Amino acid sequence: MTNNNMMCDLETGVCGVVGEEEVGLIDFNQPKKSITIYYVTDPICSHCWAIEPELRRFVEQYGNYFSFHTVMGGLLEKWHDGPIDSANGIYKPSDVAGHWREVGEQSRMPIDGTLMIDNPVQSSYPPSRVFKIIQKSHNDVIAFDYLRRAREALFAFNQNISEQSVLIEIVNKMGLNGEAIVNEAEQPIGQQLLNEDFALVGNLGARGFPTIIMMNEENKGVKIVGGRPFEYYVDGLKQVLQTENLQPKQQPSLSSLLEKEKLLFSKEIEVMYDIRQPDVHSFIEKELTPNSYQAKEILGEFYFTTTK
Repeated sequence: MTNNNMMCDLETGVCGVVGEEEVGLIDFNQPKKSITIYYVTDPICSHCWAIEPELRRFVEQYGNYFSFHTVMGGLLEKWHDGPIDSANGIYKPSDVAGHWREVGEQSRMPIDGTLMIDNPVQSSYPPSRVFKIIQKSHNDVIAFDYLRRAREALFAFNQNISEQSVLIEIVNKMGLNGEAIVNEAEQPIGQQLLNEDFALVGNLGARGFPTIIMMNEENKGVKIVGGRPFEYYVDGLKQVLQTENLQPKQQPSLSSLLEKEKLLFSKEIEVMYDIRQPDVHSFIEKELTPNSYQAKEILGEFYFTTTK
């Protein structure tokens, strides 16, 4: 008698009898995105730069559970005689340099900071307005990519992102029309869009950066303020979804992640793949072909770029 309950395993190529576990109803529907996450931030927020490794992994693995919206908070309109950030002892641009270096050393997301002594950022509004124009003209994903490039330029490579020429170069490197976008950002529409974000920040009750607010359909949720470990964001999502049964996606391959991000610091790879700092180079050699990446060092930290 012929047994028709046979199958061939796609991975092993071995054929055999189908087990009971192979028969059943499956659901191809994606989970409904009933959760909205607001990320209140600013291009010159050092603690926001510090949480990039944790936030990236959270979005990569759990992003199918929520809609993610980045909101500009307006950290620095301009310098004045009073305190800008009294909690961190910041009254003038040069006070920022030491604070930034400390954040960089603690987080291992490199921050130079010397430009705040030599050629300080005068306002975070210009790069924020550019973010809003890109968000309006393109989409949230491209705007978030721009935000990353702006922070790389500022924190690691010591470029003044309040200057038009620097912003134009950043946007051009993304394959967009930097001059047109930066010029539009300086028109009334740029500040109008930014003011809408400021109003939203007020409604959300966010008073510092970074602030992550996870909200369900009933407008109830969880607020996470400041830099936190990866597990804090996962626990917050569980709370707002009222479940312990979250199914994270597998981390993307390092090759696909580097191709998408263009540049990754060692700390970002460690957090994404749960590996120790001394094991990063051997992990990269195993995951990437020799000619597909370059390893460089800045401020005592390694970073990796794609050669494509």
